[in-house]
Amino acid sequence: MKFCSTCGQSVELTTPAGDHLPRHVCSACGTVHYHNPKVIVGCVPEWEDGRVLMCKRAIEPRLGLWTFPAGFMEMGETSGEGAARETMEETGASVEIGDLFAVINVPYVSQIYMLHRGRMTSARHHPTPESSETVLMHEHEIPWEKIAFPTVYHGLKFFFEDRKRGVKDFHSLDLNFRRKTAQRSDAGLEGLVNDSA
Repeated sequence: MKFCSTCGQSVELTTPAGDHLPRHVCSACGTVHYHNPKVIVGCVPEWEDGRVLMCKRAIEPRLGLWTFPAGFMEMGETSGEGAARETMEETGASVEIGDLFAVINVPYVSQIYMLHRGRMTSARHHPTPESSETVLMHEHEIPWEKIAFPTVYHGLKFFFEDRKRGVKDFHSLDLNFRRKTAQRSDAGLEGLVNDSA
């Protein structure tokens, strides 16, 4: 950051009085510019026969790999509203958002994932500019070796394990490091250098 978004003057990286981290501070008006983690919201949309809606990414990062609908939360919306919006944008599907079942912290990319259960209100879904394919899948049909991000892998595992046990638990997970190898494992957790979570 070079210029203040409040007055347009230059900023300098310094630790403000009473703070413990360097911040971009305007040399003219004194505004302190904070950079905070991004919130990603998503849901696992479930159809009445137990299949869940997956989408194949048509955009980077992780082009061509599979995910459930998720994306950056917008200003002025709740996590549930954001999850429903992302589902519509990425799959054309309308969902009734359920409870929050997982929060996954990914500090190495400064992201927090908030994942909801979702019930599809109809079987309608289709490809979009963000998804080259949208497919309803049973658990055994999930392409685990082609999952886009570790957060998606763990979110799906939490969802299916809860459903198998007949419970609706809440899960919290910290993913504290980025895997360094380009070789993808069965878990679908490898090859994430220079990608978000």
